[in-house]
Amino acid sequence: MPNKVIVTCAITGSIHTPSMSPHLPFTPEDIAGQAIGAAEAGAAILHMHARDPKNGRPTGDPEVYMRFLSKIRSSTNAVINITTGGSLYMDLDQRLAAAVRVKPEMASFNMGSINFSIHRLAGRRTEWKYAWEQPFLAQTEGNIFRNTFLDMKRVVKELAEGCGTRFEFECYDVGHLYNLAYLLDEKLVQPPLFVQTIFGILGGLGTDVELLSYVRATADRLFGRENYHWSILGAGRHQMRLVTLGAIMGGNVRVGLEDSLHLSKGELAPSNADQVKKIIRILKELSFEIATPDETRKMLALKGADQVAL
Repeated sequence: MPNKVIVTCAITGSIHTPSMSPHLPFTPEDIAGQAIGAAEAGAAILHMHARDPKNGRPTGDPEVYMRFLSKIRSSTNAVINITTGGSLYMDLDQRLAAAVRVKPEMASFNMGSINFSIHRLAGRRTEWKYAWEQPFLAQTEGNIFRNTFLDMKRVVKELAEGCGTRFEFECYDVGHLYNLAYLLDEKLVQPPLFVQTIFGILGGLGTDVELLSYVRATADRLFGRENYHWSILGAGRHQMRLVTLGAIMGGNVRVGLEDSLHLSKGELAPSNADQVKKIIRILKELSFEIATPDETRKMLALKGADQVAL
């Protein structure tokens, strides 16, 4: 399926806070509704985080996940992809809890530690809906998101070996591609790989368009183009520009309110579905075909929705 582009939608994440957009979903009802809307708009993969329903703070509580995942599973055929990144303030037990409970077809898998900082967002507002938001953002200036090789081996053991889950390998830097190559060389993971390269997070790759070519060439050299599917994520205002260019270069795309709150300059996205509709419209104008969920399962060798504990 060389012309099929997989569209992933990241519904809520753990970066943006409720004060930044009234459209950011954080109750189970809103997360489910927006995820279903994104699937109906054409997203084949739904990348899921959970939020405290009372105040929107990121949570790893499996019980909160279950309040929206079951509804999504019964309402769509989309691939459910659960984060193992969680948030910057969760330990590995908390980050893995929901995925181990659900045994999803896919889970995100960060390919290394990173100075993941979103502290600059803390200075862009003077009023906040909830007391946790500003300190949560500001403290990331001194935070390291930890993912050692021992941590990564545990993720593989508990999810790949224990649950039959395959991964969205999140690579925030070129070094993360080499970390993934190490896992591949050690036969801890197997092709086809789904490699999500992330541009625009402070502490990782920048948004220079030349980096896409360099990342693509590096991945080709390390994995062999026949062994992986490339996907592109552009943070903030760079979202649509970078994912469109990535698709032209042969990649798949990820959009969603986790990655950007906007639909265009100065315009907040009313929903995740609106971002999905926009990128699909662009892709179709460029003569690309959009992969369905079942085509995506075949491309990525997923175990199937009937094997998920929902």
